[in-house]
Amino acid sequence: MLDEVADWLRRRSWTAADRPLPDLLAAKRASGSTVSVVLPALDEEATVGEIVTAIRRDLMEDVPLVDELVVIDSGSTDRTGQAAAAAGARVVHRDAILPHLPVIPGKGEVLWRSLLVTTGDIVCFIDADLREFDSTFVSGIVGPLLTEPDVAFVKAMYDRPLDTDTADGTVSIPAGGGRVTELVARPLLNLHWPLLAGFVQPLGGEYAARRALLERLPFPTGYGVELGLLVDALDLAGLDALAQVDVGVRHHRHQDALALGRMAATIHLTALDRLARTDRLKAGDDLVRLRLTQFTRTAAGFTPTTVDIPTVERPPIVTLPERDV
Repeated sequence: MLDEVADWLRRRSWTAADRPLPDLLAAKRASGSTVSVVLPALDEEATVGEIVTAIRRDLMEDVPLVDELVVIDSGSTDRTGQAAAAAGARVVHRDAILPHLPVIPGKGEVLWRSLLVTTGDIVCFIDADLREFDSTFVSGIVGPLLTEPDVAFVKAMYDRPLDTDTADGTVSIPAGGGRVTELVARPLLNLHWPLLAGFVQPLGGEYAARRALLERLPFPTGYGVELGLLVDALDLAGLDALAQVDVGVRHHRHQDALALGRMAATIHLTALDRLARTDRLKAGDDLVRLRLTQFTRTAAGFTPTTVDIPTVERPPIVTLPERDV
């Protein structure tokens, strides 16, 4: 690890307990900052209501830390939107934001569009599939943005067990989660962006940032959004503007191996794109799109399935000629 990163770890890594809620509320009032929380959601009826309930109760009613709680429904076929609204969130359908712009499926697309229907000076993203949710996921990562004027981007860090539902209940393997992080993202970051080697959960979906920074960043439309934002925030704001906060343990729904393969390919392409645009990699036309072949066993044997992994990105919000939703 670089000496600069070791120093950063000492100065820019905290725990949620370092900033009690009364201190955060006092800092919020002193700064006049507003806070928006966004949950991107696709078929998360089972979990989204519990998350919204906890945030409303703990951080809007008991302590007025959060000003705006928005769930962006990206085309759910279950009752995700109804569950979120019943719990007290404002629900906006992805397709209703910039309706004249054709939608590109993907998590990054939803996060990018969410900036156009929220108003907070600080925007906090929380995945909607979390189980056993604790509101410190929000207060923990928002905290440094309220108390440290030179911090602009904060990632959550946590233990990430691999939870598997069985007939006998849930089996949990400590530190078994985050497979794409360990096999793909961490090697890429350590090799090409060693200043980011100190991030415990670089691909985690829980992070907060100042709107002024987010609106200047391009958003990869798919699963590469977390790596892309982190790398671009480093380039734009510098390492000292980045931080991380320990919020405990993250339990969530895990993807199967095929989905993880698609995720890994997308993240790899996002990294290659950033290397190419900084002239650290000479990219050909084949970088624009990857056709990824995966295999599943059927009655006929191993059957290939080929999917397109595009590298489409949305431009920084500040470059849009008009921002009407």
